[in-house]
Amino acid sequence: MKMIITQLSVAFLMFNAGQILGAQRNIELPEETSILKQSSHPGHQLALQRCSICHSVDYINLQPPEMSLKQWIAEVGKMKSAYGASINDDEIKLIGEYLFLTYGLKLENKSEASEIGSTK
Repeated sequence: MKMIITQLSVAFLMFNAGQILGAQRNIELPEETSILKQSSHPGHQLALQRCSICHSVDYINLQPPEMSLKQWIAEVGKMKSAYGASINDDEIKLIGEYLFLTYGLKLENKSEASEIGSTK
């Protein structure tokens, strides 16, 4: 008798799991509340086009503000290598520069801005 009850329980659970897993779900995401900081740097437009496809601007705002230019470029490069973002090496550099100039430029790394040829 125990075996029959166990088998029925397993069958019931499997049926319900199939119902739940196979059911269509609608997910409603909240409206975006953050926007990228404005800039005339060409990386700004690329960031608008490329970054927001996969994640919220909030992820950019959460990065440490003392990140260097090299770190920002590496972070953008990771989006391509680790997550498959559709961006080429030139775009990675431009987006990294834009992010550095608008989100990461602090007193201790201002000298790096001169390498880019523009400032915040």
